[in-house]
Amino acid sequence: MAAEAQRRPFVLPGDRIDNSLIPSHPKKALRLGPGLRHIPPNELVPTVAGQLVTDWRKNSIWVEYNGGRYIPSQGDLVIGTVQKTSGDYLYVSLADHTSNALLPSLAFESASKKMRPNLVPGQLVYARVSLANRHMDPELECVSPATGKADGLGPLGNSTHAAGAGAGAGMGMGMVYGVSLGMARRLLMRRSAEEGGVVVLEELGAAGLAFETAVGRNGRIWVNSESTKTVLAVGRAVQETDEKNLSVEQQKKLVRKLVKEIS
Repeated sequence: MAAEAQRRPFVLPGDRIDNSLIPSHPKKALRLGPGLRHIPPNELVPTVAGQLVTDWRKNSIWVEYNGGRYIPSQGDLVIGTVQKTSGDYLYVSLADHTSNALLPSLAFESASKKMRPNLVPGQLVYARVSLANRHMDPELECVSPATGKADGLGPLGNSTHAAGAGAGAGMGMGMVYGVSLGMARRLLMRRSAEEGGVVVLEELGAAGLAFETAVGRNGRIWVNSESTKTVLAVGRAVQETDEKNLSVEQQKKLVRKLVKEIS
């Protein structure tokens, strides 16, 4: 426990970050995640209170925090709601009470000036933040600039919002649930069980539930399944794990309980 605390020190806005905590790689550029600001020439300053996390393999560093509003960071995967279309752009909401992000209508796989996606207000999209600047509205993309492929990004269907992610009811093409920003980041980790201590989705799948998910760094998770009961159970399991900060064993116990209820 002491070693873990040493690797993830608690920082406050404006704190000085010791150079020994900042990763350096001879070939990879340093990647700054949420909660940090670069002050030239070489100073990093926290902008929020939380745990400082360093990924030495990816040469990245960020501040892990649950509270506050989502602040877009380049490379983030997000779930957004189309608000309106205008010219060559879609205006997409990533969080309440924040400026809309811009999603170019050509930033989709196989899109062209003659063949553009027909997205309407209320439509959900799974996108990547391609540009994040404190002085400009963020920009999104639903295609990999390297391959030209969607790689899982794009429209999510006529999904509805559950408690914590807006108002709404009904099923059909999935449902969106709200989670904390910290939970969203844990779910997005490459090894969420080992690194983030989150096994609830893995356990639900192992129990025989068939579903698909998409996780947005902006505190949203989309769940889809042919079974309405499964959609509700998965959403409830994730939100309860988040709100009660359940341990791995508690998550397994919760899954057994939910599976029994819907069987």
